[in-house]
Amino acid sequence: MAQSAFVDEAAVNVRGGDGGAGVVSFRREAHVPRGGPDGGDGGSGGDVVLRADRNVASLLSFRDHPHRRAESGRHGAGQRRHGTRGVELVVAVPEGTVVRDHDGNLLADLVAHGDAYLAVRGGRGGRGNARFLSNARRAPSFAEQGEYGEEAWLRLEVQLVADAALVGFPNAGKSTLIAALSAARPKIAGYPFTTLEPNLGVVRRSGYEFVLADIPGLIEGAADGRGLGHRFLRHIERARVLVVLLDQASVEGRSPADQERVLLEELRRYRPELLDRPRLTVGTKADVATMPTGGLSVSGVTGAGLDELVTTVGRLVTEARAAAPAREGIVVLSPRQDGFVVERDGDHAWRVAGRAAERVVALTDLTDAGALAYVRDRFRRLGVDRALIRAGARDGDVVRIGPVELDYAADPAADRR
Repeated sequence: MAQSAFVDEAAVNVRGGDGGAGVVSFRREAHVPRGGPDGGDGGSGGDVVLRADRNVASLLSFRDHPHRRAESGRHGAGQRRHGTRGVELVVAVPEGTVVRDHDGNLLADLVAHGDAYLAVRGGRGGRGNARFLSNARRAPSFAEQGEYGEEAWLRLEVQLVADAALVGFPNAGKSTLIAALSAARPKIAGYPFTTLEPNLGVVRRSGYEFVLADIPGLIEGAADGRGLGHRFLRHIERARVLVVLLDQASVEGRSPADQERVLLEELRRYRPELLDRPRLTVGTKADVATMPTGGLSVSGVTGAGLDELVTTVGRLVTEARAAAPAREGIVVLSPRQDGFVVERDGDHAWRVAGRAAERVVALTDLTDAGALAYVRDRFRRLGVDRALIRAGARDGDVVRIGPVELDYAADPAADRR
């Protein structure tokens, strides 16, 4: 069986590029066997950015290839030559993509073309030994390794961006209607659940132009996960106008009034605010109607009532567009912090977690006396010593920072407040 080309859910693993290592190097000059330090810095790794692109239709590309990794930075070299930065990786996703973390928390909402979200950052490049030259260190013999890039599993969901959405029971005539009004060519057949994926069509008629979405049919209990329609309820969320289609020739004998009651109840249970959207109720299959609604009635086969439908929906869409607030770009909902936290990690053991602290121990050789002195000074400046004292650390406790384990010894000069 051929697989659908429309994929509206996907998991993606993103990883920033690793930072390049700084280098330990000393000038070589005539009659100067060991000159001053001239080790260059490593380049930072590239970031991974998700960007909405109107030319991308679905998340199909992530189904079999979920991993995306940015380029790593290059290592530094002698003579203060710095490594080049890794190239940023821009990952194109459809307009209307919602980005969530592994636990389902909302991170970003990429609605329009060009909206972007910095998914993970590349690792910072390590500093060469020339950076550690000071009055106290005339010949630093250590440099920093580059940081590893951030890595995360993200959940992507597409919510179609349409001006109006057709909502109805399976086989209510939605696909026939969108095919009659636009250039969309959905699969049409006389059995329920013919439509297995949403379809978008651009309607240009009667002086109006708007995007119309054909959503797979809903059944009673869709909000609880019954049937196929529940997977596509989220595609209704962005629609400015809801067009509720009532089958006037239902083979099940369900009256239009009963259909409307069930459909509105499912929308209410899924997201109550959907019932506050501008809404138009339309009877379908006017050419073979056995249970007329008494209101607006259309036929996608004969074209009856289509001009009135387009005019009414077009007017509602125009009013909804005018009432919508202006957008000013993407807002990142979950900004990350660069600080650190101290957590207990077993008996007489502590973990200092956070990029700010982990960066400090990204050194080539912690057995080097100069490197250790630098680490102690940096921790003192960051407040790590103070935080460990407040947490209750004692001399001899193990302190874990990234992959490194250190023995804790209280600094008499540390501020205990």
